[in-house]
Amino acid sequence: MDSLWYYLRPDEGDAFYLFWSKELLISALIIAAFYLLSRGLRLLLSRLGARLCALTKSELDDRILERVAAPASLLINCAGLYLAVNRLPLPEKLKAVASGALFVVNMVILANIAFRVLDEMLNRYGERVAGEEMSRQLIPLVQKLCSIFLVGTALIITLKHFNYDILSLVTALGVGSLAIGLAAKDTLANMVSGFTLMIDRPFRIGDRIQLGLQVGDVVDIGLRSTKIKGGDNTYLIIPNSELCNSTLINQAFPDARGKGRINIGVAYGSDVERAKALLVSTAASVAGVLSEPAPEAYFTSFGDSSLSLALFFWTDHYEQVFAATDRINCAICTCFQENGINIPYPTRTVLLEKDANNGPQD
Repeated sequence: MDSLWYYLRPDEGDAFYLFWSKELLISALIIAAFYLLSRGLRLLLSRLGARLCALTKSELDDRILERVAAPASLLINCAGLYLAVNRLPLPEKLKAVASGALFVVNMVILANIAFRVLDEMLNRYGERVAGEEMSRQLIPLVQKLCSIFLVGTALIITLKHFNYDILSLVTALGVGSLAIGLAAKDTLANMVSGFTLMIDRPFRIGDRIQLGLQVGDVVDIGLRSTKIKGGDNTYLIIPNSELCNSTLINQAFPDARGKGRINIGVAYGSDVERAKALLVSTAASVAGVLSEPAPEAYFTSFGDSSLSLALFFWTDHYEQVFAATDRINCAICTCFQENGINIPYPTRTVLLEKDANNGPQD
């Protein structure tokens, strides 16, 4: 700078000094304006934003506002500094280095803001929707995938800003993703199905489900498979893709109440209405059977050797159905014996006819 002043004439030196004074003053005003803007934004978010968030019942907006207020203010300050430096008539190399460094800083702050918003949304989803066990397994993986996506997006934008050819990079990433997808298609299918189970939530840990002939309680929902504990204390490990593509019954949905059914036959000639009334009263007197909905009995069909009746009852929990069925069966057996109602068993009568034309053979 001293050597430059040495070669300038006095009038040129004054013009040079005035020019740089003007440019530096404008840049300083830009920095000051953006600083005031960031302070105003911080004040606006702390007062008006807090009041608006207080009107909602959810705490998600409060947590997002608290986490993004500081980096948003920093982003405005860095944006002002970037504009101020970028407009100065600096040497090309110095200007490129300074503006490039500030652009990278702005991209890092912007990616950090986006990650904080996604992180709060995922945590909120895990707390209120997905459940503790599923959140513990799947939410961290989703957070890592979101981080990789944000970093990749920020890197591509940064390279594009510095006029790098990103077409080859995108092509290489596409080819690599295709190769990985073909090599691990089954694993990826199970992982995607795991995310589907997390979002759709057809069952939760602890629910009793029926898949075909298999019935058991859901013990664990992993990234690749779901573990189900059967009634005989065995584990059934099912790939998540099979669960997503199969029809299953969730006995714990929409609530934990269980419905039981008892099929019984009475002898022909019995008073059907009295037998139905005895079934209902017997079931209602058994401990564990709900009075609402009340037990119901129906005459379902004419059997080969009996009149078929069906008794339906409800319990507080589906795990109590089997024990309640045992108690009801014992009570019905005693009640029918006391009231003279027979429970027949299949019989067969064989008639032998003698052939008159043929006598007994030796």
